[in-house]
Amino acid sequence: MYKARKLTFIRYFYELTGVSTSMSSKLDEYLARIDRLPTWGLSYAVLWALGIGYFATLYDAVSNLGYALPFIPFINATQASIIVSVGLAGYIAGSIGFGVASDRIGRRPILITTFALLGIGSLGMGLATNYFMLFIFRLLEGIGIGAALNLAMVYVAEFSPSMKRGKYANWIFISGWTAVGVGTVAAAFIVTINPTVGWRIIFLLPAVLSLMTTVVLTILSPESVRILVKKGKVQEVEKIVNKMEEISMRRARMESLPQPKIIHYEETPSSSQLKILRESKYLKRLISLTVFWFFIYFIQYTSTGLGPTFVKVVIGFSTAQYAEYIRLSGFAAIGATIVSFILLSVVEKTDRRLLTQIGGIGFLVSSFVSTYLLLNKELIVWFIAYFLLEFVVNPPYLAGYLMSSEAFPTAARSTAFAITDGIGHLGGVIGPLLLFPLIRIIGPLPAWVVLGLPVPFAAALLWFTIPKTVKVRLEEVNEAYREGTAQT
Repeated sequence: MYKARKLTFIRYFYELTGVSTSMSSKLDEYLARIDRLPTWGLSYAVLWALGIGYFATLYDAVSNLGYALPFIPFINATQASIIVSVGLAGYIAGSIGFGVASDRIGRRPILITTFALLGIGSLGMGLATNYFMLFIFRLLEGIGIGAALNLAMVYVAEFSPSMKRGKYANWIFISGWTAVGVGTVAAAFIVTINPTVGWRIIFLLPAVLSLMTTVVLTILSPESVRILVKKGKVQEVEKIVNKMEEISMRRARMESLPQPKIIHYEETPSSSQLKILRESKYLKRLISLTVFWFFIYFIQYTSTGLGPTFVKVVIGFSTAQYAEYIRLSGFAAIGATIVSFILLSVVEKTDRRLLTQIGGIGFLVSSFVSTYLLLNKELIVWFIAYFLLEFVVNPPYLAGYLMSSEAFPTAARSTAFAITDGIGHLGGVIGPLLLFPLIRIIGPLPAWVVLGLPVPFAAALLWFTIPKTVKVRLEEVNEAYREGTAQT
């Protein structure tokens, strides 16, 4: 009786969504074939293009704006603050809007559109001649940033064998965190060597990189296999998977591949992303990841956005000391680049939740140690501590991005990532507004500790809501097994 009801339920789902049971079986087969691949099965140019695009994305999000704004001659301090805020507003809108569109329309066209917007926004900022132009193009750039961070990770996750999903995701993560480290130093030097045009150059650089990514993806990237099967385009999928197998065998110097382990899954019975995400299991994951990102960005954007202002206004360094602080902070950020390479040997062996927990504690420690050393004007010791703490506070980003792309079913994966990361950025809006009022009330050291305090608790929440995802097929994390149908 139970099995009869179960099969009726499954048939009802496929009638509702327009996907036949044969299409579901074909998807299970194709996922098993991809899962057995020994290497990345698409052109490496696609992976490189995504990496270059991710560099441009994180460079725009973190590295260049703070250095450029003080040198733009046609805006004042209030307008500069608005430019920062409108970028974050665009980020949230882009992440959620394009995330939903990606689940409904497809990964490829939305991913290409995203990087095109990022490139156009950066180009417009670099060529801007007035505040209105800067405002409009920063909004477009912010939309592109928010969507790109979401979709690049989802795209890589869906084309990677489960045993190597973290590895390939980490390659583009490395590119982004190279921008955070090396890109920050480069931006500082470019804008100070030639203050008149330097700010334009550091906007034009990501424009070129983003548009390069757009061209490569347009030529070489296929649509997600999961999306194509749901649209009934089996012949197209067959060509893509056959090509992936040929490429992977050639790279691994293999004559044949192991027999695929086909596991059948029950799809989530809803045609609406929001209905799926309202289910208890996914709603808990959605809330916990949103809370996690909220408090990560709460402290991160306060630190990166107002750290230099805090040092200048509160600590009272001399002109020479402040210049040294700026230089040292740029070089300390290189620690973020180094740790992204270290993660290559760690990410497939370590529970994502553990990485976020260690990082959460690291944020709290960093808030206390960094502020204490700066207040005592121990610049060299602060530099060493800041550099070393980068090794602790950066792994949670990769782990969080991975969990946000792994913990939801295909039909709502991009939407869920968009909601968690997009709404999470409200923390980046609220945190900076609280810093100086808190300093006036309780003092600088307690203020920074209060801002960092929620992060380890937000990370702890993930242990109770997110399953282990390391080396586990995405469908195993989300959709349920159909009992007795595993094949080898």
